[in-house]
Formats: sequence, structure tokens, C-alpha cells
Amino acid sequence: MTNLKKGDKAPDFSGFDQDNKFHQLEDYKGKKLVVFFYPKANTPGCTAEACDLRDNYERFQANNYALLGVSADSEKAQLKFKEKFNFPFPLLADEDKSVIQAFGVWGPKKFMGKEYDGIHRTTFVIDENGIIVNVITDVKTKAHAAQILK
Repeated sequence: MTNLKKGDKAPDFSGFDQDNKFHQLEDYKGKKLVVFFYPKANTPGCTAEACDLRDNYERFQANNYALLGVSADSEKAQLKFKEKFNFPFPLLADEDKSVIQAFGVWGPKKFMGKEYDGIHRTTFVIDENGIIVNVITDVKTKAHAAQILK
């Protein structure tokens, strides 16, 4: 779905999280950044994925990674999702889909025979200099941390 690949410069994104705090790529210079896009807060697959990342958060921190979740949910929905599952990382509320579009993860999907446009579950691993070092499109929701921290 996305045209971004390993070796590309990450899009210079910006947006607000569940607490109305502003985030942009520049904030993460000098750190590795995992940007994970998920279709909808509080749904089974998205919950499993985010909880797996939460449960491995110390491993990410020990390896100089920051995590940032992104979906088109509202700040209120992201806040409820974060509080319900005690996520230690921010969740961008990308209601205008500017970050989602910048990374190219919006497009046609199929579910139970119906076609619709939505977010393709995709994770980007970005190095300290803003270069994409991995794009994961075949996300294993219950073992996603292992896919990233190989």
C-alpha cells in the first residue's frame, strides 16, 4: 500500500496526541522511532497490537526507541484507549488523516466481502536521523514487538 520503503526519508509529520500535545518528526531526532498505524482504537486487533508493544515497552526504551501510535480516532477516543490499557506511549489523533496520508497507509480494504477505504495496519521504524529502516506491513498483532526488536 505505502510507497515508502527502507532507506527513504520519513515524512516530516506533525499532529496532536490524546492529551492535545504536539508531536513532530523533529522531536525524535537522536532516537529511534516506531510509528505504528492502526485502524481503530479499542478494537480487538488494535488492542492486541498496542498491548504487546506496551508489555515490551522497557525493551524498546533500553534500545533507545520511542513509540507513537496513530489512527484517525478523536483525541477523546485515543485518551480512553490509552487510559483503559495504560499505554506508556502517545497516540496521535489524526482525524484529518494528514499523517496517515503522508505515510501512504490509507486506501481500499476488504472485510467480510465489503470494500471500503481505511487505514492499513503498518509500522515504520525510523532511525535517529529520520531515515526509515524497516516497514512492516504484515503485522502480527500479538507478537509485534518481536517483529520490530529482532
